[in-house]
Amino acid sequence: MSSYQSKLSLNIKKAQGTLKKVQEMIDSDQYCADIAQQVNATMGLLQSINRELLKHHLSCCGVKALSSEDIIKKAEFIDELVRTWDVATRK
Repeated sequence: MSSYQSKLSLNIKKAQGTLKKVQEMIDSDQYCADIAQQVNATMGLLQSINRELLKHHLSCCGVKALSSEDIIKKAEFIDELVRTWDVATRK
């Protein structure tokens, strides 16, 4: 497993752990602000995972697509990247 995959895997496990904690906190009727803090921690981990995925995608697939002489392939990659960015930055 590459360091990239290890980092993603670790952050996914952390996010799963915090989500489990959120569920336990809800089930035990804990203080709402404490639950919200754990939700924010989970969202931060998921954003970090997504950022790493996008960086990796750009450095592998992006370089390949954008250096291609196929204009359609370039345009498709750019459209894909814009769609992905729009979803990732949606509030």
